[in-house]
Amino acid sequence: MDLSNRKIAVIGLGYVGLPLAIEYGKKYRVIGFDVFKARVEELERGEDHTLEADLVGMKQARDLYNSTKKIGLSFTYNMEDLKEVNTYIVTVPTPIDRFNNPDLTPLLKASETIGKTLNRGDIVIYESTVYPGCTEEDCVPVLEKNSGLKFNQDFFCGYSPERINPGDKVNTLTKIKKITSGSTPEVADIVDALYNSILLNGTHRAPNMKVAEAAKAVENSQRDVNISFMNELALICDRVGIDTNDVIEAAGTKWNFLKYRPGLVGGHCISVDPYYLAHKAKSLGYDPKVILSGRAVNNSIAKFIADKVLKLMIQKDHKIKDSNVLMLGVTFKENCPDCRNTKVVDIATELEEFGCNVDIYDPWASPAVVKHEYGKDLIAGIDPDKKYQAVIACVSHEQFLTFDFKKYRDQGAVIFDVKNFVDRALVDGRL
Repeated sequence: MDLSNRKIAVIGLGYVGLPLAIEYGKKYRVIGFDVFKARVEELERGEDHTLEADLVGMKQARDLYNSTKKIGLSFTYNMEDLKEVNTYIVTVPTPIDRFNNPDLTPLLKASETIGKTLNRGDIVIYESTVYPGCTEEDCVPVLEKNSGLKFNQDFFCGYSPERINPGDKVNTLTKIKKITSGSTPEVADIVDALYNSILLNGTHRAPNMKVAEAAKAVENSQRDVNISFMNELALICDRVGIDTNDVIEAAGTKWNFLKYRPGLVGGHCISVDPYYLAHKAKSLGYDPKVILSGRAVNNSIAKFIADKVLKLMIQKDHKIKDSNVLMLGVTFKENCPDCRNTKVVDIATELEEFGCNVDIYDPWASPAVVKHEYGKDLIAGIDPDKKYQAVIACVSHEQFLTFDFKKYRDQGAVIFDVKNFVDRALVDGRL
């Protein structure tokens, strides 16, 4: 299939959009578009605060455009620059609101922007996580309204759910298998060929866009439910007085046991996508019990950890009010700066409500982002002379693997290990 006439705009240059723009920019004319001027200027300087970009590849794609003006990558925040493209790929975030309902505002705003520059024959591919039917039921009407064009007659759509795993340097964009789909069989062919042109492990072509949309929501909902079972196991084992990890290791000797681990469930996917699937189910008259019960369990773990730490502090005769607590890590996973939907701040908030003075240290996280999103201040470094009554290992960043927990244990501090990476002999409790 001849794809040489494809001129691509990637809408949204975050964790998902930027790697995509870079890879396509090596073969096609690509415009990376973001509404945030500061983000565009950062990328034009060759920098990326998400640490997801292949900076060498980005420079190659940028140099290609500067030398040819025909293929290669450029960045813009000017909507007028989108008029030259014929293929749009939407990678904006799809969060939830405070009531856990889908917030489609970024998605619909992006669709509105595209609609204003959409031309006959153009294809709009969505990668943002949604519920089944969202592309056709929510996005297409916005495209039609702002373009004056007719869906599947004048313009077409595709859906290929993102599978970026922040911080993962093994399962990167080109090495994963992507799901593809299109609004017509012919468009599905084009979408599939377009992704296959940059992927090493090919694609799975779904029969329609709703199947592709559902697959994305199910991927993370399944993981969320599995983790919730292990979290519930941790709650039970705590009451029994046995170690959850010992139980998992023992059960894991059976060939078909899945060794999921308990933990805090945050991030941009696992803690959000189940609500999208549940929303769709409710709109069709079905009350999803397993999905939402799993969410409830996972959302309770931060409070359980805080309560457990407080009980352990009392057992060591520490006064709770005005006690000092050190929390190591605030990102939602190790070795990446992504703080989206992190549950670590929930532990901190719970402890602060009991009068604890909480210091949060994270060499990966942006202090400005944490302050803006959660109202929490990060400490720039750990004062070696400060005494702490509790130390909570929240995230297993590489910098914490050699942290001197023994020093604080010898001073009488409670050591609690959320991620099961601290020497067991040094911990008072772990999840």
